[in-house]
Amino acid sequence: MNPRVLQIPGSMIRNVAAKKRPSSIDLGLGEPSLPPNPEHFAYAMAAIAKNGIKYTPNAGDHELREAIARYYHYPDMHRAANVCVTAGSQEAMYVALKTLLDPAQDELLIVEPAFPAYTKMAALEGVGVRCVAMQEERDFAFDADRIAAAIGEHTRAIVLCSPCNPTARVFGQEQAQRLVHALERRKGRPVWVIHDEIYREQTFVENAAYFAEIYPHTIVTNSLSKSNALTGLRLGWILAPHEFIEQAVKTHAWVTSCADTFAQYVARHVFMQLEGVREHAPWYREQCAGVTAALHASGLRFVAPEGSFYAAVRLPSGVSSLDAATTLIEEHDVLAIPGSAFGAVFESWLRLSWVSPLERIREGVARIAAYYATLPSRA
Repeated sequence: MNPRVLQIPGSMIRNVAAKKRPSSIDLGLGEPSLPPNPEHFAYAMAAIAKNGIKYTPNAGDHELREAIARYYHYPDMHRAANVCVTAGSQEAMYVALKTLLDPAQDELLIVEPAFPAYTKMAALEGVGVRCVAMQEERDFAFDADRIAAAIGEHTRAIVLCSPCNPTARVFGQEQAQRLVHALERRKGRPVWVIHDEIYREQTFVENAAYFAEIYPHTIVTNSLSKSNALTGLRLGWILAPHEFIEQAVKTHAWVTSCADTFAQYVARHVFMQLEGVREHAPWYREQCAGVTAALHASGLRFVAPEGSFYAAVRLPSGVSSLDAATTLIEEHDVLAIPGSAFGAVFESWLRLSWVSPLERIREGVARIAAYYATLPSRA
């Protein structure tokens, strides 16, 4: 068997989540709890009744690609030719990495804490990885100077998630401009930014930066999974300069041929609505306020969420995040994700997902605080 596959461990997130019981308070997986809008499915069913469910072009349905590009309207990325429709954002990221990076000479820089899939995908392709950790003492705020300083001779791309999974921090406009200026001053081949915008519609601050607006060597990945509670639909996309998309479509075609036709009809209807992609955004903003109040009342140290639907909670000093997550689910019936899944810099933290009803989240936070009180030291 492929030794690269054998050397890649399974998902710690999924392994911990598998311990959940029917009675558990679930603060674990990033799975929206709102029901999806049935109107999107009704439109898709009517379209299938009329047209069947045939292949679409490899790059995706032309009308959908146009709608995605119009929604973003990034400079020089506002045409169907700038979009490749994929089977979720995870395939979008994999196709982006596989298309862009040459394992023989290129290196990927990952901004941590980070969703572990980036590292695993690079390892699967044999691409070298270096990581740059944001600082705990600054609550993991994005630091452009720190990222720029970590760029090596062979760095070809930087992958970052903003709003961030797991920290819920957002890359601000001032820091983004600093990073872009540093990249523009470099000689030689450009360093690309791969911006994972999966939590774009769950942004709660006004100064959020979108790299495709200010830097031409940007690749955007996203999907409808988090914005519209459609995680199982597996409908995502890559948005990038046309010359990159031309090559990415070839990669995507050999990986999956084309995205699911029914899912593309659903997505087309989402983008047809004035606020379709943002239909759940008001709920998340209101939920965030309630969760933040509950965390303040608990006395736990946490990072105030700027986006996404996560909260980062600090563990007492010396406590293993995996041990803490295991104890919480086994003895307190609360599912939380260990920070070590997202990089060594996040070892002393837990990631809490706050998509459950607010009263359940308050109870879960109270149980976590009670567990902390049993430990010998406090951070």
